[in-house]
Amino acid sequence: MGGVHPPDNKLSIGAKLEFVQPDGISIIPLSQHIGAPATPTVAVGDKVKAGQLIAQSAGFVSANIHSGVSGTVTAIDSVVCDASGIKKPGISIQVEGDDWDESVDRSTTINRSITASGGDIVKKIQAMGIVGMGGATFPTHVKLTIPEGKKAEVLIINAVECEPYLTADHRLMLEKGDEILVGVEALKRAIGVKQAYIGIENNKKDAIAHLTSLSQNFEGITVVPLKVKYPQGGEKQLIKAIINKEVPSMGLPIETGAVVQNVATAFAVYEAVQKNKPLVERVVTVTGKKLSSTKNFIARIGTPVNKLIDLTGGVPENTGKIVLGGPMMGKATATVNVPVTKGTSGVLLFDESESHRRPEHTCIRCAKCVEVCPMGLEPYLLTRQAKNSLWDALEENKIQDCIECGCCLYTCPANVPLLDWIRFGKAEVMKRMRARNGK
Repeated sequence: MGGVHPPDNKLSIGAKLEFVQPDGISIIPLSQHIGAPATPTVAVGDKVKAGQLIAQSAGFVSANIHSGVSGTVTAIDSVVCDASGIKKPGISIQVEGDDWDESVDRSTTINRSITASGGDIVKKIQAMGIVGMGGATFPTHVKLTIPEGKKAEVLIINAVECEPYLTADHRLMLEKGDEILVGVEALKRAIGVKQAYIGIENNKKDAIAHLTSLSQNFEGITVVPLKVKYPQGGEKQLIKAIINKEVPSMGLPIETGAVVQNVATAFAVYEAVQKNKPLVERVVTVTGKKLSSTKNFIARIGTPVNKLIDLTGGVPENTGKIVLGGPMMGKATATVNVPVTKGTSGVLLFDESESHRRPEHTCIRCAKCVEVCPMGLEPYLLTRQAKNSLWDALEENKIQDCIECGCCLYTCPANVPLLDWIRFGKAEVMKRMRARNGK
C-alpha cells in the first residue's frame, strides 16, 4: 500500500569501503541515540584509547559512548554536533596516534563460533553502545528486551536501503557478508528465535545473490528479495512485506511477533559480541551528482563531515544544500563542521538547481498524497487540521502513526509543505498524549 518510486541515484555503489584515518580534533556527542544523553566518565586532560568508554548511559533507554580515537580530552562542553546547528553536549579529543583498548580484538579473522548465551549477548550489546544504524538510533538492547507477556517469533533484518543515493548498507553486505550473518545468528540467540529473514530490494541483485549463497551455511536464515519501492524499508512496511502481518496503530513490531534490526546493526552486533568492539565507527556514503568522486567511507564516530567531503574532492561550485542522511528523511545541515555520529548514514551534496522548493500553490484535492501514504493516512486533511490547531481531530485521524517518510510531499503537484505541517501537528499531539498518560 502506498509508496513512491524516486530515481535511485545510487551513484556510489561501485565505491568499495574506504577507511578514513582519524586526525585533528574528534568531537563525540553525548546524545547519539533516542533517549537520555550519556554522562561523561572522563575529564579534561585525560588520556583515552580508541574503544574506551567515555560516557555512561543515563538510564535503560540510553546508550554508552566510546571513543573512536586515542588522544587527550581537550573539552567537555556544548558544541555544534548535528544538522540543526544547535550546540549540544559533547567531548572533544585531540587525536594522538591510533592506540586501542587492549580488550578489543582487532584481528581480521572471522569468529563464527558464538559461545555467549542470549542474555549475555544482550548485555554485551548494551555495554558496547550499539544502536539502530538505519537512522533511528534506538538503543538495540531495548528492542531486544521483549516486554512481559509478549513473545518474539521471528527476526527481520532490514537490508532494504530504499532511500535514494545511499549505498552504505549495500557495500557493507557485499564486503562484510560473513560477519553480518554471524551477527544475525547472535541476534537470533538474543531473542530466542529460530528463523530470521533478510529483506533486500530487488535493485541489489548482487547483494541478494551474495547473502543467499552465504546463508546456506546457516540454519534458519532466509534472504527475501523485495519490490523496489520507497519506503519499503519502513519497519511496518517491511513486516507486512515479509510475514504479511500488520503492526496495529500506535503498536510495536513485537505485537506481530517480529523484532526488526538494520543490517548495519547486525554487523555492529557481530563486532560487539565476537570481537568485544564497541560502536566507534560506521559506513557513511558521501555522494552527489557534481562531486569529483563518490565514496563509501568507514569513518570513526567523531570524524568531521567536512573531512569526508574533502576526500571526495571538496564541495562543488554552486552547491545549494548538504543533507545528512537520505534525501527523503535526512536533514539539511546548517554547517559541515559537525561530526559523524552513530546515525550518520550519508552526506549528500545537492546542486543549487536541486536545492530549492518549488512555489506552493493551492491544494487541488487530487488525493495523490492519500494514494501514496504507506500508513493509509490523509495528509491533506492532517495538514489542514494542523494549520488550525485541531489537536483532538488530529489524534482521531491517527497523525501519530505518520512515519514521516515524505511520500506525500514528494508527490504533491501543488508543492504544499505537507510533511512540515504534519510533523508540527504530530509533535503537539504526542506531547499531549504523554501529558495525559502522566509521562
